Amino acid sequence: MSSVASAAAKAASIAPSLRQFTFFNVHSVKDTNNPETGPEIFKLTSELSTICSSSVGVVVADLHGSLHVLNRDFEPYLSWIAHVNGRVTHMAERHGKLVTLGEEDTVKQPLLKIWDLEKPDKVTASPTLLRSVKVQTKDTTRPFPVSTISLASDLQALAIGMTDGTVLLYKYLSQSLQSPSHSLTALQKPTAILHDAQPGEPITGLGFREPSSAVVSDEDHDPHNAHLYLFIVTISQVMTYQVTGVKSSSSNNRAVTVDELGSALRCSEMDMWRNKDMVVAREEAIYKMGVDGRGTCVAYEGKKTAIHTHANYLVIISPPLQATAASTSATVRNFVARTFASGPSQDTDVTKITILDLENKLVAYTGAFNQGVREIVSQWDKLWVIGNDGSLSCLDELPTSQKLELLYEKGQYRIALSLARTQRLEESHVADIHKHYADSLYSTGKYDLSMTEFVLTIGHLQPSYVIRKFLDAQRIHNLVTYLQELHNYGLANSDHTTLLLNTYTKLKDVTRLDSFIKTEARRSTALLAINRMQGGDQEKEDLPFDLDTAIRVCRQAGYFDHAGWLAKKYHRHSEYLRILVEDAGKYAEALAYIRKLGVDAAESNLARYGRAMLAHLPGETTQLLIDLCTTTTGTLPPQPKDLPKQPPPAAPNGAPSYLSYLAIKNPIAITPAISSAAAVATPPDSRPDTPSPPPAPSSTSDVTQDQTDSSIPNQQSGLDQDAKTLRVGTPTTARPFALPPAKQISPRVYFAHFVDHMQQFVIFLEAVAWRRWGQSVDETLLSKGPPPSAVPALDEEAEKKEQVAVWNTLLDLYLTLSEDDQADSTLRAKALRILRSAEIPYDSTHALILCSTRNHTEGLVLLWGKLGMYEDIIRFYIARDVEDQDPTGAPKAVEFLKLYGPKEGQKHLYPLVLRHLTSSAELLSRMQEEVKEILDYVDREKIIPPLGIIQVLSRNNVASVGLVKEWLIEKIKTSRADITTDQEWIAANRLDTETKQKQVAALSDPDRPQQIHMTRCSGCQAPLTLPVVHFMCHHSFHADHVPPNEPDCPLCASEHGLIQEMKRNNEWLADQHELFLGEVKQGGGFETIANAFGRGMLGIPKEQSATPS
Repeated sequence: MSSVASAAAKAASIAPSLRQFTFFNVHSVKDTNNPETGPEIFKLTSELSTICSSSVGVVVADLHGSLHVLNRDFEPYLSWIAHVNGRVTHMAERHGKLVTLGEEDTVKQPLLKIWDLEKPDKVTASPTLLRSVKVQTKDTTRPFPVSTISLASDLQALAIGMTDGTVLLYKYLSQSLQSPSHSLTALQKPTAILHDAQPGEPITGLGFREPSSAVVSDEDHDPHNAHLYLFIVTISQVMTYQVTGVKSSSSNNRAVTVDELGSALRCSEMDMWRNKDMVVAREEAIYKMGVDGRGTCVAYEGKKTAIHTHANYLVIISPPLQATAASTSATVRNFVARTFASGPSQDTDVTKITILDLENKLVAYTGAFNQGVREIVSQWDKLWVIGNDGSLSCLDELPTSQKLELLYEKGQYRIALSLARTQRLEESHVADIHKHYADSLYSTGKYDLSMTEFVLTIGHLQPSYVIRKFLDAQRIHNLVTYLQELHNYGLANSDHTTLLLNTYTKLKDVTRLDSFIKTEARRSTALLAINRMQGGDQEKEDLPFDLDTAIRVCRQAGYFDHAGWLAKKYHRHSEYLRILVEDAGKYAEALAYIRKLGVDAAESNLARYGRAMLAHLPGETTQLLIDLCTTTTGTLPPQPKDLPKQPPPAAPNGAPSYLSYLAIKNPIAITPAISSAAAVATPPDSRPDTPSPPPAPSSTSDVTQDQTDSSIPNQQSGLDQDAKTLRVGTPTTARPFALPPAKQISPRVYFAHFVDHMQQFVIFLEAVAWRRWGQSVDETLLSKGPPPSAVPALDEEAEKKEQVAVWNTLLDLYLTLSEDDQADSTLRAKALRILRSAEIPYDSTHALILCSTRNHTEGLVLLWGKLGMYEDIIRFYIARDVEDQDPTGAPKAVEFLKLYGPKEGQKHLYPLVLRHLTSSAELLSRMQEEVKEILDYVDREKIIPPLGIIQVLSRNNVASVGLVKEWLIEKIKTSRADITTDQEWIAANRLDTETKQKQVAALSDPDRPQQIHMTRCSGCQAPLTLPVVHFMCHHSFHADHVPPNEPDCPLCASEHGLIQEMKRNNEWLADQHELFLGEVKQGGGFETIANAFGRGMLGIPKEQSATPS
């Protein structure tokens, strides 16, 4: 007893006090035919021997050996005699197989029978009897009754405990039942389990600990879970026996004592909730026994008649006691007060039933039942209490929601959480309990504890509910904790990130800000690495916060280093560059970073930040733009080390340049050229966590120092001013190998950035033109041959437009910058080289506008000459002579007249110059010799008729007759000689015409015969012999010299045919009016009309005109 007392004291010291609740409702169950009494079958409780639950209903055995299966109304729907002239002492059922142990008058030993409740006998309709054997121990002469039995859930084993301490184990029961043998005794011989209990000590409890496959367990791995164990309970100890496994087949296999605390009969039961511990009830406490030893215990003092298990509950039946108002049990006192208003009778006994939740350490129900309790059955998820008086009561468990409400009312949130875990509630319901608990703590001012509970609701409770509670400045630290956890779970949105980062910045807590950003970034990287190792199909960032929001908030708060770290870490190139340029002002670092990004990302970022970088690093930025627009490899060469440091030049004064048409304002303030949405991030084939590869060395992209110096021509270098000695155009040196066509970036994208950096603009454009197309106006570069990076383009037409744009802009810059320094003629010389070049493409119309607005006379005249606008050149110099009183105007006009006048279609220039030179006496006196030379040339080339010259000279009183006296005398003499010659030619033609007319008249007169005096053949000159053919043209031929049926003379036919052809042509031309008018406009009206009249074209009637054959 000392050991028991010490165990009780230990249990009381270890176990906490149990809180009492009412989680079960009690109501009486009446008979379906008689609502005044309980079910008919329980009226004679003294006739009942045992009751058990089963999968088919409640099974009731009476003292006469009969079995009854009850339905939900507790009406028997199946009855049969199991033991003839005997009684059933124990029952157990698994999967429709019912095991009964009973006594019969004809047999001394107990009988073991196994019934199939789901397979009725075809004759009797009762369940089929599968096996029937005697339960025999070694001492067959003295049979002992059975004290308890236990059946494994999978029918693998059956254990029978005897009152003499013997334990019989039937192994492989299910295999025996499935054997094809039809013998009722075909059951494997039982094994007597050896144990160290005192001889004659009865077995009070048995129970199987199922393997892990049949156990629902959330605990860690247990080596015992793989085998089936049998718990053996006696009055003084608890033992375990391994039923399956290697050890079970050993001859030395014995029961092992677990604890030296036993229990009375019916006071030990397997924990059916987890099916792994034996529950032992003693007066001082409730113990759980495991395979390795005693487990937890719950102090619950008092005598106990029996215990039962129901789900996760343990039902305790206390022995009957006298119901008095002075009872030590509050349950009994309440029962007396509620039941007996005038005081209980002397013979009233009550039995107390207590339902314990051992896992949650609480009393779920306690109540007193009048006249004692006969049996408790757990069936259909309810507890059924059968009283000694035949009454039946139902203990119905409250729904979980109602139980939680009861706990909320009493503030027992910890118990509610424990209950939720026991009931295996969903996470959402557990989170709701945490919410109620947190609200309760918050209402009492325990904000830290409240936040601890609120954190456990993440993922189920709306974050805004919690955030609103802790927005007060005094509770901002709790809010930070919640927001951090929200990010850790990956459930934060951009607003949460903004709030958390703003909280950090307001608190000036840089340490926590660093920890939040960098620690979570490391965690994200680690998760990404794990995803790769596991062969994830798609890599993605697993950041606990919104990256764009974090960068934005850090920038707004002035934490540029943090914002830049995030942008660089996650390859947000555009954001990182914006921070470097707009916030931190680290332009050199921004340029170096752009070089690492590659061409695609550098293109858009330079379009956005190029102007700001040019304002601070003009040389370095210009070089980067040159490399970007000339690279063909997709990578950028490294930054040259020795770039000239040039201050930003001031904007030139004067007339607006070509750049003024770009509609760009002058302030240096950063104005992105493109929208932020157009910023380019990493290329699609690059991974987010993989940095861009460094530029690979290439013969086409590496820039040595010499190449760098030569790629930026020095506009101050001395050049030959004589335009005729300059060579311009593309190089003619053959390339060592043919490069494949490549697509390059348009330099026009970056023109706007140079609006305040004209000198750098010139360097940029000259370098691009040289390295990209091998074009330059610098002879020094041309003498070195083509640059190695000049490659053919994919789109020749688009590339041609790029060249035109570059050279148009260069021409504009040369002319614009030369106005600031008139002494430096280098730039204007370059402009002239562009205009003179036949290979460099530029827009002539645009060049004309530039030369006109910049007063570049040489370029303007050169362009007019190339465009064939000779009259414009003459008029230009005439205007300079007249309007500007420039003495060089008239000589220049005469000079260009001599140059362009002889060209075809330029005869009209001579009257223009003559009129100007004779417009004033002063001018005529200076240019008298030139006028004479012009008159001589005009007369010699017959450009202007004499009358036209006289009209030009006589329009004013400037030119005297003496100027053209000799010329007029000569012209008069020549005209008179021409008239005399023409008159003689006319007379001769008239005489010839009259002679031919007479011949025609004679030939056409039929009354006038013709005499033929020819004696020789006109063809062969031989004497004529008959037959002879004579023609009226006085030609005679031998007959064989004339083709048959030929009416014309062979000698005259060709001449006459030519005349006939001319006549037919004239008749056809007489109807071609448009052709005639075109000749009139082109060749002179009078001459064309006279020629047509002379050919007879104007006198032919319309009906006679025909198309020539």
